[in-house]
Amino acid sequence: MAGCVARRALTVGSRWWSRSLAGARGPRLYCAAGGAGAFPPAATTMTRRHLSSRNRPEGKVLETVGVFEVPKQNGKYETGQLFLHSVFGYRGVVLFPWQARLYDRDVASAAPEKAENPAGHGSKEVKGKTHTYYQVLIDARDCPHISQRSQTEAVTFLANHDDSRALYAIPGLDYVSHEDILPYTSTDQVPIQHELFERFLLYDQTKAPPFVARETLRAWQEKNHPWLELSDVHRETTENIRVTVIPFYMGMREAQNSHVYWWRYCIRLENLDSDVVQLRERHWRIFSLSGTLETVRGRGVVGREPVLSKEQPAFQYSSHVSLQASSGHMWGTFRFERPDGSHFDVRIPPFSLESNKDEKTPPSGLHW
Repeated sequence: MAGCVARRALTVGSRWWSRSLAGARGPRLYCAAGGAGAFPPAATTMTRRHLSSRNRPEGKVLETVGVFEVPKQNGKYETGQLFLHSVFGYRGVVLFPWQARLYDRDVASAAPEKAENPAGHGSKEVKGKTHTYYQVLIDARDCPHISQRSQTEAVTFLANHDDSRALYAIPGLDYVSHEDILPYTSTDQVPIQHELFERFLLYDQTKAPPFVARETLRAWQEKNHPWLELSDVHRETTENIRVTVIPFYMGMREAQNSHVYWWRYCIRLENLDSDVVQLRERHWRIFSLSGTLETVRGRGVVGREPVLSKEQPAFQYSSHVSLQASSGHMWGTFRFERPDGSHFDVRIPPFSLESNKDEKTPPSGLHW
């Protein structure tokens, strides 16, 4: 029946999306013309959860965004690939890939556990495996609707002068794991709204994907490689709460005749169960090569106590740490509360804070 199109809606992140089964290359992707903020948040990962028409807000028009493609099981996505984030639901575009070492304690080798050491709590022997992550731009239209779930200014860098307190943030820049990419195509020549999109990418209809890197993107990547580079990823699951940590070395500053080394770290908390839990406390231990061991306790993280549920399963944030030594380790626990008032601790996988050995020029920010 040519005049009849079967549609099904699904919720991803805090946006409502609809998929049409009549796409040429795959299901079509729609979003609400009124903006995601007009809809109630109802996030899920990309499971095939259906919504009947009676659940759709009345009077809202769905606009075509693009056509879904089949996710890649092997190989990497190219610069210019459009995608939907499978957990947070925002639209984005791939700038370039990073090859990271993923240390997954959930699949650690069967070697016996070691004794407690400065690197963490009774560490298992964990071997890293290569995993692909992507530097991406987030569509600015989606940033307001994911801000309670994921920071949209998570990539920060030191100022290129001697004021060690000055940190700058780039809005709408993120790191995305390969399995979180849901690729799609669009006929729009500017499908992503971000101030850097047209400065970094050029439309070329002869290419697939039809967006290619400008020289400004290559120059920016090369110049800012030291503080952008993602090298190690650490992951561990406790009672169905998975914690993923990505540390980044930011550089060194001189302060009061001593050297201060800075790192940022990005943490993603993900509830793999259907039970509702809320993060209440954090407990960090920070070991420095200088021999100091610092303990930090506090309520929540970045001023929040996020709830992780089946509808909103994940929360992601970034923070910073400084040491008066060129390397160290961090580890700890997050305390969660169940609806019945009981608590349980979730382990934060231990991770190294390593400085870059060779001299690097200060980050250039967004200026060329």
